[in-house]
Amino acid sequence: MLIDFDGTACAHDVTFDLLTAFGEDGWARYDDEIDAGRIGLREGIVGQAAMIRGDDRTLLTYALEHCPMDPTFRPFVEWCSDSGVPVTIVSDGFGFFIAPLLRKHGIDGVDVITNTWGRDGDRAGLAFGNGHPSCVGCGTCKMQAVVTARDALGPVAFVGDGSTDRYGALYADLVFAKGHLAMTCERDGVPFAPWASFDDVRSRLASQEPLPGPVAPVRCPGWTPA
Repeated sequence: MLIDFDGTACAHDVTFDLLTAFGEDGWARYDDEIDAGRIGLREGIVGQAAMIRGDDRTLLTYALEHCPMDPTFRPFVEWCSDSGVPVTIVSDGFGFFIAPLLRKHGIDGVDVITNTWGRDGDRAGLAFGNGHPSCVGCGTCKMQAVVTARDALGPVAFVGDGSTDRYGALYADLVFAKGHLAMTCERDGVPFAPWASFDDVRSRLASQEPLPGPVAPVRCPGWTPA
C-alpha cells in the first residue's frame, strides 16, 4: 500500500502551505511551468525550495500547528497493520515534515519515501536519493516505488490526489484517486476507485473485488533523461 502525503494522508498540501506562508513572490510560476509541460517536477520543486525563507524550526512549527492529518488515516493504518498490509508514504514534496507529523498524531509503522531537505547557509535545497537513476523528471520516483514494492511484495494499491501521483498510478494494480489525480487517470485510461476518506479505501480493499491491474506503459510519460 503506497500513499501520497500532501493532500492525501495529510489533509493539507503542506508544501503548498509552506510556500504560501514563507515563499518569495513568484514561486507559483513553477507550478504553471510544470502544468504546461515546460519543466519537470524536480526542476520545479528545486526552484521553489530555493524561494523558501525562514529557518527550519519555524517551518516545522508552522506545519505541525497548521496542517492536520486526515482523521481517517490513523485508523486505516492500524487496520492495515492488523491485516498484515505494509503501508508506505511516498512523497515528492519537501518531505522534512512527514515523520514529525506522523509522530504528533501517534501514527506508527509507516515507512517514508521522499526527498531530503537540507540547507546551504540560508538557502534551502533538496537531494533526491529516491529519484530514478536515469531520469530527472521527478524528485521522488513514484513509478520506481510502485514497481519495487510489487517486485518485493506482490500487487500494489496506490492512493493519491495530485499531479505528482500520476506516474505511481500508471503502474499500480489498484488506484484510489481524487482531485487532480482523478482527472489525470481519466485522461490516461487508468481505472480508479474514487475516494473521499480512508474509510472508502478500507471498504474497497476489504471487498476483495478483482484488481484492475496496472496500465504500465513501457516508458513513463514523465521520462526526462539525466
